[in-house]
Amino acid sequence: MTFTTRRAALLAATGLVAFSANAYAQTPTASPPPAKKEPSTQVQGVTITAPSSQDIKTSIDRRSYSLGKDLQATTGSVADVLRNVPSVQVDVQGNVSLRGDSNVTIMIDGKPSGMFKGDNRGQVLQQIPASQFERVEVMTNPSAAFSPEGSAGVINLITKQQRGVGTTGSVRGNFGTEGRKNASISLARNTKALTLSADAGIRRDKAKGQIVDDRERLDTATGKYSPSHQQIGFVSRGLSHNARAGVDYDLDKKTRLSAEARYNDMSYKSKSGSDYDGRTPSGAPLVRYQRRGDGEMKRSVAGLSGDLRRKLSGEDHELTVHASLERTRDRQTTVSDGFNQLPVVSSYAERVRVGDELIQGRLKAEYKRPLPGGAKLVAGYELQVDDNDYDNFGARGPLGGSLTTDPALTNQFKYKQAINALYATYSRAIGDWTVMPGLRVEEVQIDTNQVTSSLKDSNDYLRAYPSLHAQYKIDDTRQVNASYSRRIQRPSAQDLNPYRIYQDPYNYRQGDPRLKPQVTDSFEVAYQRRKGFNYYLATLYWRQARDGVTDVVRELPGGALLTTKANLAKSRSGGLELVANARLTPKVSYTISGNAAWNEIGATDLGFPDKRSTWTVSGYAALNIQATPEDFLQISGFAIGKRLTPQGYREPTGMLNLGYRHKFNDRLSGVITVQDALKTFGDKLVIQTTALKERRAMDLDLRAVFVGITYGFGGQGPANPRRPREPAFDFQTTPGGVGPM
Repeated sequence: MTFTTRRAALLAATGLVAFSANAYAQTPTASPPPAKKEPSTQVQGVTITAPSSQDIKTSIDRRSYSLGKDLQATTGSVADVLRNVPSVQVDVQGNVSLRGDSNVTIMIDGKPSGMFKGDNRGQVLQQIPASQFERVEVMTNPSAAFSPEGSAGVINLITKQQRGVGTTGSVRGNFGTEGRKNASISLARNTKALTLSADAGIRRDKAKGQIVDDRERLDTATGKYSPSHQQIGFVSRGLSHNARAGVDYDLDKKTRLSAEARYNDMSYKSKSGSDYDGRTPSGAPLVRYQRRGDGEMKRSVAGLSGDLRRKLSGEDHELTVHASLERTRDRQTTVSDGFNQLPVVSSYAERVRVGDELIQGRLKAEYKRPLPGGAKLVAGYELQVDDNDYDNFGARGPLGGSLTTDPALTNQFKYKQAINALYATYSRAIGDWTVMPGLRVEEVQIDTNQVTSSLKDSNDYLRAYPSLHAQYKIDDTRQVNASYSRRIQRPSAQDLNPYRIYQDPYNYRQGDPRLKPQVTDSFEVAYQRRKGFNYYLATLYWRQARDGVTDVVRELPGGALLTTKANLAKSRSGGLELVANARLTPKVSYTISGNAAWNEIGATDLGFPDKRSTWTVSGYAALNIQATPEDFLQISGFAIGKRLTPQGYREPTGMLNLGYRHKFNDRLSGVITVQDALKTFGDKLVIQTTALKERRAMDLDLRAVFVGITYGFGGQGPANPRRPREPAFDFQTTPGGVGPM
């Protein structure tokens, strides 16, 4: 992207703001209509658990799920509660997928964050306390107002707000087995024109488990397979801190300024031991070694953001401007000792450090205007700039001696990406129909610099991403939604890095700077029925993708395995998803969701003669019992069936959770939760190619018992009607609403 191009884009944004400001200048300053009151879902900080019609909200382009009944949200992490959200799966390492697709964009209050990028995203999700959030929005087919990044869709985490007048707050503390503990505090001060809010938390976790890896490699000389067995045991301790402070100030009845600062840091310290045994096709010992190591991972995220919201004449007529700057730092350090018994006796020591720093800037201006005939236009400009710097260092030497820098373990890689985007959505009601077409156009400039090897590359492209949403109202209780969107999954910085990253003597990773972005066309048709407190949803969906970026495992000389990245020719998936949220009795309610999905992968580029396909059935269920006004019981669990991977499959897994909450009074409540009560959750990967057969089983002990307490204070009286919840930060009840800021 040239400087002239970027300047032109910025001038276009300036023109949009100027046009909107001119409209504002010509607009009388009539007072907005009074905010509509909604029934409260909290009493002095204690969540009400009675069945509610607000558990699941839907609009033309998204679904929103309340976390108020999920007791795991009180004591667990974001990863824990996402496992209980329909359409969402989270594996044992915290990696998130939507309907089997792991290319998911995760946001907080409609804003993307660098903390949810990179290889450690799963660990971050396992450290952020779920108690910060009150709802989860799921958008499997987002509109053009959202970035098309993330072929599976968008998950938006919506933070809690203290809604009472004056000073309000809550305090939580939870204590678990194996030294697990977490605590948080939330405060808010609401006046007529000013809202101050802040929250902070700390979380300490422990994990232990083992990985068993059995491989069979084809010996081309004999036509037989050489077996190997590797067993890795590990224990880790995690510690995280999070803090947020925000301010909203009304300059007048129509203008609001907002600012927010966020900080999150986390660290993992681990100890591991690995034993490897490799044999010839005849079974004779070939390679044998032991490896012991200490590891530490640190990640910190600091960000600032500011917003301007100006209401113009008429309802839903406004201008919003958002700017943010965020820095994410990653550091992983491993100190290891190796002992070789075969083919020769030797020992060594090594120190490996992998570092990454991401600076992300974002500017967005959005104009929303009602049009004659009940139509609505939303138009905006967005600029996002990412600056990644990867710095890897490694040193090796004899055990007990001095270490020297190893060029094979030392590397620097820089990645820069700039995205200029213009978008618009138009919505209109036509009888019982509501339609919302949209279009987003993005110019992307990517520059890579493999500093160590002096390899530079760049890629510049302009693409359009259409979307279409339609809604038909059958009657007051039933409706049908249909949608289409085109989305993209750009290769990550590490996916493009050609440097071969050393993991252990028999495992390496390497990217490919020639990777193309994945393009996905997604279609959905959904039938929804809502009657009283009962809600039912059936969704048929279909996705077709090309150039999907995936892991490919290949053998290196000497028996080591290299995991690289490659583009798939084509892949297709589709299925039927069912969701039910209803009462059995006034005191008993349930939530059930199930998904039957078919997936096909074009595998000719991966060493297979033809396409590969399979069906996967997964589901979630929760039974909620309000035994007394003070006592609430919950039994929940999920199961995930066999899942197709490019070179094999993942075996079925699942989890059972238990919970009990007692309300002592309107301010104080206690909770007991049991996670993975039957200790059944794990991850088992099978690779089956002509050259390689592998089964890698990870058993991670996630079973934990927590005892917690929540205390709320302040907030006497109803919420301030002048300070309603911002629509950009909550569920959109009208089609074509404001996009994410």
